[in-house]
Amino acid sequence: MGKSNAHQRYRLQDGTIVPGVTTITGVMDKPALKSWANKLGLQGIELGKYVDNLADAGSLAHNIIECYLTKQEVDYSDYTPNQRSLAENASRKFFAWEKENKFEVIKSEFQMISEKHRFGGCCDIYGIFNGKKTLIDLKTSKAIFGEMFTQVAGYKMLLEENGYPVEDVRILRIGRDDSEGFDDVSVPLIDVHQKRFLVCLELYNLNKELK
Repeated sequence: MGKSNAHQRYRLQDGTIVPGVTTITGVMDKPALKSWANKLGLQGIELGKYVDNLADAGSLAHNIIECYLTKQEVDYSDYTPNQRSLAENASRKFFAWEKENKFEVIKSEFQMISEKHRFGGCCDIYGIFNGKKTLIDLKTSKAIFGEMFTQVAGYKMLLEENGYPVEDVRILRIGRDDSEGFDDVSVPLIDVHQKRFLVCLELYNLNKELK
């Protein structure tokens, strides 16, 4: 399995193109991201190339895990040795977590549409964790930020509308190097984050209408 399409289009049954979860939560203010970008600029690092490299490493980490879960071969041909090293380090953290927790996978990397709220998204992993039907979202970031909780609330809504009950929502932060570490967090106040997600969706649609 090679590089996935980062610009996935989601369509309703009538063919209408609708936004994805990450696009919708993009309307949220991200002060930590602004501070980080400013720091890189002061260090003389070209932001675009740096972000693209980390994004590709993160995509490859997802790909490695997906291939592991579905027993497919990973295609590394589109990635640099550095990206492969970062991705393999991140994926090893997932493998260690899975071994320790004996997580049972039901589905992984699957796209869904909300006809009710008119948006789409791709969920990372859905399965059984500690006896609960659980959504697992993988993050290869340096930290877990509040907007990530709102993002996964959108995925929870997609699952439930499409007939997949969700009793727990967790973020696994699988850092790309040893300094970035690992986190396993159950999302707090998920109902509130679902409300905030719908506000983001409304703002996204209003912004689009004004343009």
